[in-house]
Amino acid sequence: MNSPYIEVSDIDKSYGQQKVLNGASFSIEKGTIVGLLGPNGSGKTTLVRLLNGVILPDQGKMQVSGYDPITDGNAIRRISGVVTEGAGLYHEMSGVANLRFFAKLYNCFDEQRVQSLLKQFGLESSQEKKVGSYSTGMKKRLALAKALLHQPEILFLDEPTNGLDPEGINQVVSDLRYMNETFGTTIILCSHVLHQMESLCHTYIFMKNGTILDSGTKKELMKKHVKTIQLRLTTGLAVEGDQYHGYPIRRLGPNQVQLELSSTDQISALLRQILQESWVHTSEIMNHDLESLYFQVRGEQQ
Repeated sequence: MNSPYIEVSDIDKSYGQQKVLNGASFSIEKGTIVGLLGPNGSGKTTLVRLLNGVILPDQGKMQVSGYDPITDGNAIRRISGVVTEGAGLYHEMSGVANLRFFAKLYNCFDEQRVQSLLKQFGLESSQEKKVGSYSTGMKKRLALAKALLHQPEILFLDEPTNGLDPEGINQVVSDLRYMNETFGTTIILCSHVLHQMESLCHTYIFMKNGTILDSGTKKELMKKHVKTIQLRLTTGLAVEGDQYHGYPIRRLGPNQVQLELSSTDQISALLRQILQESWVHTSEIMNHDLESLYFQVRGEQQ
């Protein structure tokens, strides 16, 4: 079995009297998209800074692609791209001038690469405009292009969809998926907007108050933490009592009921049974999304 690409073990970090991380431990496989998820102030940004060797932990061990962030920060930063909420762009310079400047700074200047990234992120026609005149979405895309100039193995993104409209969010999600599938880029996404990450991430790390609540794929976390399935139906089924063929049931309103199941495997057979007696217009699992899962895990820790 291969060693994890990124491994964090028992990391503590405090700023003065404020403890920001408390015994954080997790591992990440190469080529995966990982959602580092939790509310603001949960320690996500601090973890990214630690993994890049920008700050040092109070205790614990880390490794990124075989490097120790404590001693090999420069080596890690050479293979990493980082996009923070501030973006780190020069607003008085044009988009193309920003990319040329940073490419020379990274010692990887290639005009063809600069133009290719501008085209990839839909900024080709706006490249001569000052970045200060860019929309929020354009600045996000330029920041992504900047982070990819040196073709990094790892991409760290801190709240990449903040301030974007739905179209901008979809574009960023599409760009990240393309990078991962085409180049095998390992991507770590910090976000407090869970539903935006659900279609993108392979695995998740749930955080709260500097603590790792749990980690894994959605399927693994669902199996571990979600013991019942809440199925909401719009149906003409007549409900009598609080059971339907052994399943707890309650009426929510006109033609709406909710049943409690122990597994999604039971849904098909249940729907066939109901359709023998009445009609079903809609069927929806109410506690199967990422946000519900996060709050379930968080509730177990309280």
